[in-house]
Amino acid sequence: MSRSLLLQPTAAAPRPPAAIDAPDGRSRAVIDAVRPMVDGGRFAVKHVAGESLRVTAHVFTDGHDAPRVMLQWWKDGDAGRHELPMKLRYNDEWLADFVPPILGRYHYTVVAWVDAFESWRHELVRRVDGEDIRLAARVGALEIAAAARRADRASGADRDALMAWALALEQGAADPATEAAALKALALDENLAATAGRHPTRELETRFAVELPLIAERERARFSSWYELFPRSAGNEPGGHGTFRDLEARLPLVASMGFDVLYLPPIHPIGREQRKGRNNALVPEPGDVGSPWAIGAAEGGHKSILPELGTPEDFRRLVAAARALGLDIAMDIAFQCAPDHPYVKAHPNWFRWRPDGSVQYAENPPKKYQDIYPFNFESEDWQGLWAELKSVLDHWIAEGVTIFRVDNPHTKSFAFWEWAIAECKRAHPELIFLAEAFTRPKVMHRLAKLGFSQSYTYFTWRNTKEELTGYFTELSQGPGIDYFRPNVWPNTPDILHAALQTGEEPVFRSRLVLAATLAASYGIYGPPFELVEHLPRGPASEEYLDSEKYQLRHWDWGADSGLRPFIARINRIRRDNPALQWDRSLRFLEIDNDQLIAYMKTSADGSNVVVTVVNLDPRNAQSGFLSLDPSEIDVPRDQPFQMHDLLTDQRFTWRDGRHYILLEPHRMPAHVLAVRRRLRDERDFDYYI
Repeated sequence: MSRSLLLQPTAAAPRPPAAIDAPDGRSRAVIDAVRPMVDGGRFAVKHVAGESLRVTAHVFTDGHDAPRVMLQWWKDGDAGRHELPMKLRYNDEWLADFVPPILGRYHYTVVAWVDAFESWRHELVRRVDGEDIRLAARVGALEIAAAARRADRASGADRDALMAWALALEQGAADPATEAAALKALALDENLAATAGRHPTRELETRFAVELPLIAERERARFSSWYELFPRSAGNEPGGHGTFRDLEARLPLVASMGFDVLYLPPIHPIGREQRKGRNNALVPEPGDVGSPWAIGAAEGGHKSILPELGTPEDFRRLVAAARALGLDIAMDIAFQCAPDHPYVKAHPNWFRWRPDGSVQYAENPPKKYQDIYPFNFESEDWQGLWAELKSVLDHWIAEGVTIFRVDNPHTKSFAFWEWAIAECKRAHPELIFLAEAFTRPKVMHRLAKLGFSQSYTYFTWRNTKEELTGYFTELSQGPGIDYFRPNVWPNTPDILHAALQTGEEPVFRSRLVLAATLAASYGIYGPPFELVEHLPRGPASEEYLDSEKYQLRHWDWGADSGLRPFIARINRIRRDNPALQWDRSLRFLEIDNDQLIAYMKTSADGSNVVVTVVNLDPRNAQSGFLSLDPSEIDVPRDQPFQMHDLLTDQRFTWRDGRHYILLEPHRMPAHVLAVRRRLRDERDFDYYI
């Protein structure tokens, strides 16, 4: 064949009859089951900027031709798209990893086409008959010449190399003196094949039907330790109202315990009308301070600060001081009003009015909140309401707040949250939103899909081995793994679980260990937990007696008081062990005692392995045999390995697959064990954490 013939384009295939109303039927690649994907791409996958995301897809074509598969990704606003080749793993499943480099919203999708050149090479590998090889070489020469013509527009060097290759194949196939083996070796040249691969024909490529959204957030959205503290109880003197300056003095203590988020209940003026007294009394006594969640009074509303706490300048100073210590201030957003909130008079159509002329207050039977008016999201002025509520978020963002804990978001319009969070994060992608929604599972998951970075969970009410195993298996491996990030709390101002009401310190310790090691994000309602506050308001009540929600409290702020040293150790363990900083690797281990629960977490690169065992019985020592095959932690079966208890600094040498555990709750109710592997040809253990 002459050079001129190789340079001629192949004849175009006839088009199908115009009567066929269908996409180009020559596009034969099939793309299916792209993952991760949330609800068919309706909602965004959550990820962390700077961390690798694995995308998989099922891709195949009819017959035995080879598909070529590419992952495309781009950030909102990008002019072009990044493209990566996907690799075949097995059984028509392809994968690729990409790293969203900065915070923001991204999209990704998969494209594929039948790769005629690679299909030819694949077939040629199997050919052994000389004449078959010669004929195949001539077919390949045509494919390579076509690639050369495409390269002509991009790279002269590639064009010349490919055309020389095509001519060599054609001439070798035509020359009887050329050995078939030599011709086959020339045809399968890897370097030249890579050159041809840079210039595929993609006119018949298939594109996955959906461009899938992704939100890349900062690491704190995935891994965080929260501490809740009422600023008004931060003072030094009993009965004295705490201020932001008092709270600033507490920041070093919070930071020293290893927390990175300080969450403040609402800091706004508190309503005087229908104000609640101590222990939720309907009639307050003189001097009662009311509930911070009854927002709004003559001094202002959601953009104002309770005067007793300080000034806006004091608040900005607090935020800056916290940031200097590595702490984020998380602000409570409670979109509701006290009866004397300025909104009630200025915008009466934002509320529901009853036939007697009063506003419908909030209720969660049997609980009644006479001091709180909910917004009416079906108001005729819903657009004005939405705009004003978003302006509240904008105000506090301008004051330096980057984390919002949202009170009862499930009692507000879902459409509002989807819009407001997206708008705020478009301008400020560093924002984190935590949904405080102890409600039905599907509702909690919907809120997470709408944009909340983290979500409260049912951890407080999961106490037995069976309950904990089932629930956290769902959280770490269930369908919500790509969008639902759990944040678990052993207590809150609203919840003092019956298990804690015994006041037994081992229960507090074991619940803390469970929260801090089962989930990458957890929190405590601070002083009451660390000081083992445990008295309920009454029988069968989960409310604290003398709750801070309705009165000032004075706390012991000594760094060594109560459980503070233990909490600091737990948080240090979390920071030092990457295995505890994400949720996907959680796996429960078999242990032959229902009062003992055991589980393992592994870092993304596999180098750090942590095994946690907790005694769920606060009174009695419990023992059992834990099953852990050394091969599961990359240790040869014939070698011992060391388990380093990070709580007590004890070290245990384990062998084989069954390991004896004994936990005495009044000494230490848990093990948090880091795997230490032996260095090759050394007697010491390697420190992989």
